[in-house]
Amino acid sequence: MKNEKLTFTCGEGGEAEEFFVVEQTRLNGVTYLLVADSEEDDAECLILKDTSAPEEKDSVYEMVEEEVELNAVLKVFEELLEDVEIEV
Repeated sequence: MKNEKLTFTCGEGGEAEEFFVVEQTRLNGVTYLLVADSEEDDAECLILKDTSAPEEKDSVYEMVEEEVELNAVLKVFEELLEDVEIEV
């Protein structure tokens, strides 16, 4: 899924936004995506987690906002992407 361009729809009837998947990881049975708004060096990034049930056809992603969870997942992504610096 890395380097794939995905389109996300925000909320009911919301606008579609495109992001590039930079990295993917799985922690405690939950899939997390590090996505960026461009493939340039100074891109804006988000960490998203899959909140859909396993039997659902479509994945549902939400932004990780809880500080402890965000810092833990961020640390994993920094280890996976040795040459990338992620600023909060």
